[in-house]
Amino acid sequence: MDIPQSNLKPMLLKPTHPVGIIGYGAYVPRYRLPAKEVARIWTDGSGGLPIKEKAVPGLDEDVATMSIEAARNAMLRAGIHAEDIRAVWVGSESHPYAVKPTSTIVAEAIGAVPYVQAADWEFACKAGTEAMVAAIGFVGSGMAHYAMAIGMDTAQGRPGDALEYTAGAGGAAYLLSPAEEALAIFEGSYSYVTDTPDFWRREYQRYPEHGQRFTGEPAYFKHIIEATQALMEGTSTTAKDYKWAVFHQPNTKFPQRVAAQLGFTKEQIAPGLLVPVIGNTYAGAALIGLTGILDVAEPGDKILMVSFGSGAGSDAFAIQVTEAIRERRDRAPKTQEYIARRTEIDYGTYVRYRGKLAMK
Repeated sequence: MDIPQSNLKPMLLKPTHPVGIIGYGAYVPRYRLPAKEVARIWTDGSGGLPIKEKAVPGLDEDVATMSIEAARNAMLRAGIHAEDIRAVWVGSESHPYAVKPTSTIVAEAIGAVPYVQAADWEFACKAGTEAMVAAIGFVGSGMAHYAMAIGMDTAQGRPGDALEYTAGAGGAAYLLSPAEEALAIFEGSYSYVTDTPDFWRREYQRYPEHGQRFTGEPAYFKHIIEATQALMEGTSTTAKDYKWAVFHQPNTKFPQRVAAQLGFTKEQIAPGLLVPVIGNTYAGAALIGLTGILDVAEPGDKILMVSFGSGAGSDAFAIQVTEAIRERRDRAPKTQEYIARRTEIDYGTYVRYRGKLAMK
């Protein structure tokens, strides 16, 4: 039988009760691999490089340990007890276990167990914002007073592949609360999803495959533009109404190009454009970009954040900063402090740290 088409127009996602961010925290590993070092190994080094360098996790770091650090920073800014958190959700495409949740490790480490909801989320690079949308609904429905959403990755790239230049590590954690306690309030969100196979990794494959130029169109640009335009229509805003904007950043060119297409200036995206110095942090890319903006934003500033996950989909958020930002952001290390804390490594060290040399 034919299924009738819905006559409903796409609607802005808004919870019953207003929700905001009470605390946020970033984490970036210390080690940095310069793009020129990758080029030294795989090319003659004469071509242009997509980024300056990327963050690399140490031998004792993974998505769980990095999520714990970011979560603790978010709690420092929020100033709440861990026992009051009712959900800990971790979005990533590089969870350390195939069968065992990262979220329970994080919840235990920060002291949120046992009366807590915990789950891992997956949707490529928008796994973190997917968890954030769910957390907005969880708090906005009244089922929880505080919920934590994390986007974190130790991204992989096949040796010699274009991804190896940009696949970095890091991310951010956000504690959500009722709006009256928040340092920034969600004014609405919008999600746009299709089945677009631009990037994938089958079970037992170590490295992902990607569709070359197909990853830009119709994947990245179409989904971000559609989600952003629908969000701005639903909130009756334009690019000029936002002080800041952050878009998913798989490389340097894509976020700058999509920003220009949507009417945003380079100045609006500058504080959140971190990919040149830490790489693409995948599930953490848009979320850590937002921390860079919150570190410099002032009360009343409007922020647009739009993620993108291959497969494919985008989550767009309209956010307004409150007076609470002034006294809370200095309670924990700022994102630029993590970026400045760097130790440069060579390609051989990188191969050892990431276990890329297989011994049979």
